[in-house]
Amino acid sequence: MLLLVELAPGALLWGWSRVALGALPLRQVPGLRFAKALGSGQRGGFGLRPSLRRQGLFALFDRERDADAFIAASPVMQAYRNHAGELCIAKLRATASRGSWSGQGIAVTAAPAPGGRVASLTRASIRPHKAWAFWRNSPPAEAALERAEGCLLAMGLGEAPLLRQATFSVWESQAAMDAYARSGAHLAAIRAAYGQNQFSESMFVRFALLQLSGCWKGRRYG
Repeated sequence: MLLLVELAPGALLWGWSRVALGALPLRQVPGLRFAKALGSGQRGGFGLRPSLRRQGLFALFDRERDADAFIAASPVMQAYRNHAGELCIAKLRATASRGSWSGQGIAVTAAPAPGGRVASLTRASIRPHKAWAFWRNSPPAEAALERAEGCLLAMGLGEAPLLRQATFSVWESQAAMDAYARSGAHLAAIRAAYGQNQFSESMFVRFALLQLSGCWKGRRYG
């Protein structure tokens, strides 16, 4: 599952503490395999300056019922709800995966289904001496993503400013996602990143979207 939250104006200190503590508050969550508390940037998450209010949480569970219980009733999720101005939850099942995140891979647990909405998560640890080259190519690709036909939601996230970045997006269909992935600005950025060995670690995961609920950037889902 992936949570997006825009903190209420009075909840900034609480929100910053969530990112600082990382996965520590989740240690005793039943069935949790892996988790990352994520910050975000300005300009829809893609800016170089950190956002004070928007952040995310990615959590990988052993079983779907563990994820359901966490979303519905965990103290962690209730705390996010209590401190949120906006909150959106995506429940996901991986249909394709390559690479790793802090050494952790994500197992494929579903076959791609024809039709229906899909989601993707890309993340990378950028080599410090390659950061300028990476960020130079980012603005055109990010602008193309937010304008892409069939993109329902897109958000930039990260573990650390500039060097450990992620992008989450939701699409009307697999065809819409593939069309963007093969488009000019995004394709050029990917070719540059891998051709110039900009990443020390990277991961791409494609998901079936089981559920999308809540509100994000004024748009209600579910």
